[in-house]
Amino acid sequence: MGGGLLTSAPLPRSFFDRPSHEVAPDLLGRVLVHGPVAVRLTEVEAYGGPGEDPAAHTYRGRTPRNAVMFGPPGHLYVYFTYGMHFCANLVCLPEEHGSAVLLRAGEIVAGLDLARERRTVNGDGSRRIPDRDLARGPARLATALGLKREHNGLDAVVEGAPRLKGAPGLKGAPGLEGAPGGFTRLGLTGVPAGAAAVLEGVPPEPDTIRSGPRTGISTAKDTPWRFWIDGDPTVSPYRAHVPRRRSTAATSVGEAPSS
Repeated sequence: MGGGLLTSAPLPRSFFDRPSHEVAPDLLGRVLVHGPVAVRLTEVEAYGGPGEDPAAHTYRGRTPRNAVMFGPPGHLYVYFTYGMHFCANLVCLPEEHGSAVLLRAGEIVAGLDLARERRTVNGDGSRRIPDRDLARGPARLATALGLKREHNGLDAVVEGAPRLKGAPGLKGAPGLEGAPGGFTRLGLTGVPAGAAAVLEGVPPEPDTIRSGPRTGISTAKDTPWRFWIDGDPTVSPYRAHVPRRRSTAATSVGEAPSS
């Protein structure tokens, strides 16, 4: 699984040095690699900068929590939500602008067994999750890729990297062709263990890209900055925000996300 997707070149930092609503549709069909697991992105959401987008974490400015979003483009912004899940974003625009794209869903194209293990139900594998659902939703995607709090700020751009080679299933150890020193401990995808990269992958045909309102948010909910590949089974269902009455059993961290 993966084929030529995993032998494609890493995207340069300049790819992310644009407004998030321009980067977002261009991320569809690209491949995010973290260690031995890789996900072909099929659904994303763009979020704007301070004072521009009420739904963005940066709307009221820089805080310790969102500081990564004000850093260089191409880094991962990983945050904890509802007291139980992590979600991953890719930072856009130059430093100090505070913008990112939320990674909502994708297809596992490498490291399938590990992704299944991370997403197993009941912890013992007694209930198998369909492959299409392994990264179908932002929390599921982050879990499948093994992205947690310690990966907040991880650079997803391999600076000056040559073309990757060595897709899973090929004989011999995968590696980086002409890689600089330090790239020696490589995962199945050819990306260094513990590192991340966004590969070119295979972008979809333009007429298959759809856009619409972002899902499950209460502010700026009609902004059409959710983008997805039409007909792809891994795309998550759209859910409009529905206010929920707090019960006596509710906690301060709120309800679980719909993903």
